[in-house]
Amino acid sequence: MLGWSERDLCDAHDLVMLDLDGVVYVGGAAVPRAAESIEAARRRGARPAFITNNASRTPETVAQHLEQLGVQAGPGDVVTSAQAAARVLAQRLAPGARVVLLGAEGLRRAVVEEGLEPVGVEAEAEAVVTGYGPDVLWRDVMRAAVRIRDGLWWVASNTDLSIPTPYGTAPGHGVLVETLSRFSGVDPVVAGKPARPLLEETVRRVGGSRPLMVGDRLDTDIEGAVALGLPSLLVRTGVTGLAELVGARSHERPTYLAADLGGLLGPHPEVGRTAGGWTCGGWRASVADGAQVVVDGDGGDDDWWRAVACAAWDHLDRTGAMAGVDHLVPPGVGGPR
Repeated sequence: MLGWSERDLCDAHDLVMLDLDGVVYVGGAAVPRAAESIEAARRRGARPAFITNNASRTPETVAQHLEQLGVQAGPGDVVTSAQAAARVLAQRLAPGARVVLLGAEGLRRAVVEEGLEPVGVEAEAEAVVTGYGPDVLWRDVMRAAVRIRDGLWWVASNTDLSIPTPYGTAPGHGVLVETLSRFSGVDPVVAGKPARPLLEETVRRVGGSRPLMVGDRLDTDIEGAVALGLPSLLVRTGVTGLAELVGARSHERPTYLAADLGGLLGPHPEVGRTAGGWTCGGWRASVADGAQVVVDGDGGDDDWWRAVACAAWDHLDRTGAMAGVDHLVPPGVGGPR
């Protein structure tokens, strides 16, 4: 179930690890209140770190993009799955080891900065590393696939199946990973969320003894935090809607829940269990006959979501079945509740 905090989250955590797309920006536009919320948290002692599964861009490029959107950021505030993948390689390989690279500049730069030598698919090497790269050639993919099948150690930056583009959602690096894995029969070491290396690399690079993960996706951001035993904040500015939230399994459930990054600047109330359901801030939610979530009462929007989530999760854990929420209209959307 959800956690609670009497302190404002930015006071309770000295490192705030922020996913980017869906949290700080959506497409080419900043999420409303994101920049001012991040700056307010920074002034109160919580250092922001901007983390991304996208291995194609360098930290400098990401920081420049954030600055253009009004978010204060430097290259040292950005940690990418390319950097995490390069660290995984460096922990096993000797300095100067040659690594076949399939990816873009962000991945190449990260490998070089770890003291390794990126090489082409035909060169002698001790490993292969792959990441999203729009200019990767199919003939190179084919050659790398054969070498992986024949035993070359493989590290993948991430397994995201989709990536946002100006022309809509498109196949991500995870599609290539699935292709290589099916052909070779080999599963790679994965660096990006929800695997451990990216979040561990963020703490190592940026510092902080009380980290908080903030994301919009249950299956990467939140699952990654749960895997490391870290608290997390789910914001509703990205891909997770009500149906996705109530269907979350235990390994995908956030500690905290808020509409947007303004949730960093306040406390988070306890969701209480009663004989009649789950209550939060004036709302009471329960699962009635027919396994439909029923809500009554009045209060703040975030508290409505918290009560509904806990009632639905409790039902899911007890019965193995999702509670129905199609009839519900959250506060602020309009129409009947």
